[in-house]
Amino acid sequence: MFELLAEPMGYEFMRVALLTSVIVAVTCSVLSSFVVLRGWSLLGDAVSHSVLPGIAIALALNIPYLVGALLAGVGSSALIGLVESRARIRNDTAIGVVMTGAFATGLILLSWMRPAMDVFHVLFGNPLGVSPSDMLLSAAIGSLVVFTVALLLKEIVAYTFDPIFSKVIGVPTTILHYTLMILLSLAIVSALNTVGIILVITLLVTPGATAQIVSRNIAQMLGMSILIGAVSAVTGLYLSYYLSISSGGAIAGVATLIFFGVLLVKSLSQWLKRDKD
Repeated sequence: MFELLAEPMGYEFMRVALLTSVIVAVTCSVLSSFVVLRGWSLLGDAVSHSVLPGIAIALALNIPYLVGALLAGVGSSALIGLVESRARIRNDTAIGVVMTGAFATGLILLSWMRPAMDVFHVLFGNPLGVSPSDMLLSAAIGSLVVFTVALLLKEIVAYTFDPIFSKVIGVPTTILHYTLMILLSLAIVSALNTVGIILVITLLVTPGATAQIVSRNIAQMLGMSILIGAVSAVTGLYLSYYLSISSGGAIAGVATLIFFGVLLVKSLSQWLKRDKD
């Protein structure tokens, strides 16, 4: 058993991939609870897809893709609100329009520009190709996200559960909303090399959704979400090494299996409890 765990760690690229995957999983899982409780699963998916044209434009202008992705992520959130209010359509409809339009634009720009960056890796991730500098960037982004959430935890929790009451008691809800959008965009950027744009929504939603099933308060939910994200990253990476499968897909797949496993156990325990009563 020990040899199975130790063998992959004999390679530097696996050590870097493991550390980066855990960092990214923890970063996304910190936000996952709030995404789930606020009902932002579809919005998170929209933001993740909308960073693609930002990346393409940043590459064309020869500026860091982090800047382009961040601006595109926050801009998509603002555009969704504008479309919803101006066109008088439902929020989910506005999200669908902006998400598909932005993603299509990004694909067109990248196919036209043909940049050195591998588009497949941007879409689906490849943690085994992550460099030490990429790992440090993910660590810096993760630290910023965790620090900001810890600093604004009370305000974020209040806004998550009741935005109207939060505004009444003086919480700057508009600023907080866009702060969370920036944090979401940062988390998505940190995950580009690990799970990619397509699968990052799994780490932004599934750990929090799983934790919600077994948690009784927000502190438990945050802790469980982070643990589930980290376990998914480590287990998925080991599976990808030994089964020669997609690393990003394996990480997302493990997170999904944990969700259904927890849901099954919870359902069975409730059924047995009712049966005894």
